[in-house]
Amino acid sequence: MATSFDWLNPPPRWSGDADALELETGAATDFWRDTFYGFFRDSGHAWLAPVEGDFTLSARFRGAYQALYDQAGLMLRRDAESWIKTGIEYTDGAMHFSTVVTGPRSDWSVIPLPQATPATEVAARLTRHGDAVRVQYALDGGPWRMARLAPFPAGAAAAGLMACSPERAGFRARFEALAIGPPIARKLHD
Repeated sequence: MATSFDWLNPPPRWSGDADALELETGAATDFWRDTFYGFFRDSGHAWLAPVEGDFTLSARFRGAYQALYDQAGLMLRRDAESWIKTGIEYTDGAMHFSTVVTGPRSDWSVIPLPQATPATEVAARLTRHGDAVRVQYALDGGPWRMARLAPFPAGAAAAGLMACSPERAGFRARFEALAIGPPIARKLHD
């Protein structure tokens, strides 16, 4: 798999590589298309590498979540109208595991994580099998949990990390162990 990453909307400050990357977001950054709010945003920060076929994308991350919609996690993207972002999103005063699937309108699903704090290490994993994507998460090295199974077009795309802060500038996130490799097994249940 490709390991050459490039920025879509580079953040004002960042340093590191796939082993450990830190960033600070710009103001009013987000990825969203139309649904409910009626606006289109494609200004979030994403560090992406080309992908084709089946693969698994994974990383661990933490963030200084404080403001509404601060978010950090993974992204799979074909273009501005076809993408998935998943990870932690801060909403209603707490961390939630969030997944937005867009094609061409966005939807949003969240899983409340009442036990999580900004010190909690979150791992996210996104696996594509043909035209389906499985989204999973784990907290502090715990077991992988299913968050979403969604359709997504097969073919060329880009995958990697993303972070946004729609309500402010200066959200800080740290990512570790970013990897793109062969897909995990298709088995959904143990």
